[in-house]
Formats: sequence, C-alpha cells, structure tokens
Amino acid sequence: MCCECSKNKMNRREFLEVSAMGVAGASLISPSLSFSNTMDWDPGKPMIKSGKKLVVQPILVYSIPQKRHQTSWRSWGGLQTEEHINEEVQRISKELKLLKKKAKFPIQILPVEKVKTIEKAKQIGNSSSFDVPLVYAASGRTDLLESCCSETNNNLIFLRHRSGPIYLWYEILHNRFLRTGVQEFELDTYRNPKGITIHDVVVDEYDDLLLKFRALFGVKNFIGHRIVALGGSGGWCCPKAPELSEDKFKLDIQPVSYEDLGKRIKSARADRKRIRKAEKWAEKYLSLPETSLHTDKQFVINGFLLYSIFNDYLSEYNTNAFTIKNCMGTVMPLSETTACLPLSLLNDEGKIAFCESDFNVIPSGILLYYLSHKPVFLNDPTYPHHGIVTAAHCTAPRRMDGENYALAKVVTHFESDYGATPKVELPIGSKITMVCPDCSQKEWLGFTGSIEDNPFFDICRSQYDIKIDGNWKKLLSDHRGFHWMMACGDYIQEMEYACPKIGIEWKSVSEV
Repeated sequence: MCCECSKNKMNRREFLEVSAMGVAGASLISPSLSFSNTMDWDPGKPMIKSGKKLVVQPILVYSIPQKRHQTSWRSWGGLQTEEHINEEVQRISKELKLLKKKAKFPIQILPVEKVKTIEKAKQIGNSSSFDVPLVYAASGRTDLLESCCSETNNNLIFLRHRSGPIYLWYEILHNRFLRTGVQEFELDTYRNPKGITIHDVVVDEYDDLLLKFRALFGVKNFIGHRIVALGGSGGWCCPKAPELSEDKFKLDIQPVSYEDLGKRIKSARADRKRIRKAEKWAEKYLSLPETSLHTDKQFVINGFLLYSIFNDYLSEYNTNAFTIKNCMGTVMPLSETTACLPLSLLNDEGKIAFCESDFNVIPSGILLYYLSHKPVFLNDPTYPHHGIVTAAHCTAPRRMDGENYALAKVVTHFESDYGATPKVELPIGSKITMVCPDCSQKEWLGFTGSIEDNPFFDICRSQYDIKIDGNWKKLLSDHRGFHWMMACGDYIQEMEYACPKIGIEWKSVSEV
C-alpha cells in the first residue's frame, strides 16, 4: 500500500462539516443535449462562470440595556438604543451591497435579521434556507450568540473595532465564547462552539470577509461535484484515489468507455456539418493573435472534433468537469490526434478538464477552480532547487488569467511526437498559486510563486520555471504527489481557510 486511503474515513462530525456546504452535483450547469450540434466555439465569449451561489444570512445580535441608579447598567459597545440598532442594520446592508459588487462569484445576501431573543436566535440557527450565518456580534449574552450559529453549516462572526460603533464582543469573544477556563488546568481551553474557530472571525475588514466567502463558495461547489471520467478513473502511485475521493469528498465520478468514444467519433466523422464546424473552429483558433502552427493542421481539426464530443459528454452528464485516462495512447488511434488541445479548449471556456484521470490531484483542482474562478493547470513537478521549480504538461489553458489568451505555439505532444498541443507561454512575472496534494488526502502543501521563464526543454510542451515564494527547501522534505495543480493569482489564504472545512490539513511554503 502506498498510502493510508483505507484508514482515512471521516467521522460523523467531519462528515457534517464537509457535507453541510451542500452538494454541487448535477445542477452546476444545464446545457441542452446534443450540445455540440448547436454550439459555436467563440474565443471572444467571456468564460463560463458556473457554480451554485453562496447564500448568506446576516444576523445582528444585540441587547438593549436599561439604566439603573448607582450601579453598572451597560456593557461596552456603541449600540445602546433601538435607534442605534436600526442605523446599524442600514450600515450593514450598505456594506454588504458593496461587498457583493466586488465578488466575482455567485453570492446571495439575504436581508439583515435583528436578534435579541433566544427564541428567534434558535429559529435562525436551525434554519436550512441559507449556507452561512454571518453574525454581527454587537452585544447580548453568550447563549444568544451561540444559538444564532448553525450546527451543520459553517459560521462567520463579524466584529467592529474602527469600522463603526464598537461592539461588546470585540472585547469578550475570545475569552467568553471561543475558549473557557477549567479548574483542573492553568490554561484556558478552546471549546470551538458549533465548530467555530479563531479563523471564522473577521474584525472590520470586508476584504477579509470576502476572502472567506470565496473559500466557502469553493467548498460548497467542491463537495459532491460530478466529473466525467473517460476511460475510467485512477490514481498515480495510489490506485485507491478514486474510492477515497468518492468517500471523503463525495465526488460523483461518472465513467465512460473508450468503446463509446469510438462510436461517437465514427458518427461525428460521418456528419459533414460537424466536420465543417471543426474546420471553421480550427481556422479561427489558429488566427488568434500570438498563435502559430508547428504541426499538421489536420491534427487541430481533429482536436476540435474531439473537443465537441467531450462537450457532448458534459452536456449529457450535466456537469462542467471532465478527465481522460490513457490519454497518452488509447485515445490517439481513435481520434487521430491527442487530447491535449481539446482539454485546453474546455478549460479556456471556463470548464474543468484534466488529463491523466489522477484522482490524487483532481480534488485539489476542482477546489482551486472554484476559489479562483479561473482555469487550473494539472502539471508534472520537477526537483526544486535554488528557489526554482519547473512545472510542465501538454494541456495548459491559454486563458489562465480568466480573460486573455496567452501566446501559444501549436506543436506535437512531446512523448508521442503526434497530434496538436498548445505550448502556452505565460507573461513573465505572473503570480501563481500551486497546490501539492498528499495522495492520502490528509495534508495539502502549497506555495505562491511567479513565472520566471517559459523554456522549451525536451519535456511536456507547456513548461514554466517558477520562482518559489518563501522557504523553498521545505518542498524537498514535504513534496507531495506525482502531479500538482496551478492557478494564476494568489489564493493561498483561501486554500488555508477552505482546507480544514473539507478535512484537509493545509501547509504553506510561502508566508501568508
């Protein structure tokens, strides 16, 4: 056994923490059947933004003090009257409206609920009509605050220091809610009420809150995600990887046979209208700026035909995620090209497409996609040295920044010297996030870095020399997996927040 997959089952509490965010499953997108017969490949279209929206319920928890003679009668805090509370509701509503405009993912923010009684707090805390209770802890008793929080969903608490009237719980959240003293020991202990930790608290900064929303959106759409697996599923160095992905993350892996693919290719080649579309799309692709052809054009045309068939699978299985096994051999005699270009095209549309069918790394790719809402790149890592690591593969997306097509030379797949593969060159200095998952899905390692060079070694065609941020030598001892996953941009903090929600310990080489 190369990992401890069989031991890595989730207990009931862990399962609730993971499954509470909901199952993305079959309702991510709803394309029509026979998708490729009606679609038109258009590189000018904005990328698809898929995913179930994150539904947030803001809750203002408070109490109104009554003045008493010659004694302390009010607690800390700037909200002392019902008029103050109504003003605060308006303030929160305006702030969240601005936050929603900044979000680049689907989010719904419900009207603010005012809570000052246990009965209403419990009613909201037990509700299943939203994903995240966002508790503005202005004042009130501990049981009132805790009752607003959910047993099954992830909770967030917002405190004011300088962003408005100061909150009582800014003073006492740590010592009266998150932890408790015990008689037997000298130190307080964390009690994590309703699963809430120090990482679920935001003070003043709405950018911090947006980051956590982005992470929770990713978790919601990751758990239970459906993915089509052409040729079946597998795991490099760990054959139990698909089973573990289904068990721990509830991934819905839908296998499709190569026999079925062969029949579809034969049918597509007999459809002259479909062939003409593939030819037109190939011309359009090769006419994109900074695109040059260094292989037989027929490989590109065949690649677009294969791309349309892959899109059919996504349509019929009602999902946006696809992977292919035995892509370095089995698919070539059937398609008379390689799968590299079709996978790159799917990613450039805003879908999720991977070669290798390696479920050691695919879970991290699905999560990273939803955190970034950009194409992600499954790659082969090399030996880190002198602060540099090379990452390469033949299926790189061109729209890694989520908008623009990067320079690409269309060449052959390296190992076979066959087919059509885009050698994508990213702008020097581009910021990246890399995730290095453990095959037993216990720990994921990650780092940020920047593109230092787009070399042309005799290796997989899209290849990047990456300058590693932080203590690169940690990669030598903590290197994870056979494959890594990359996105453009810095998403280390989102990964750090999201991973514990899915039962993964996160470690970062780069400083946050």
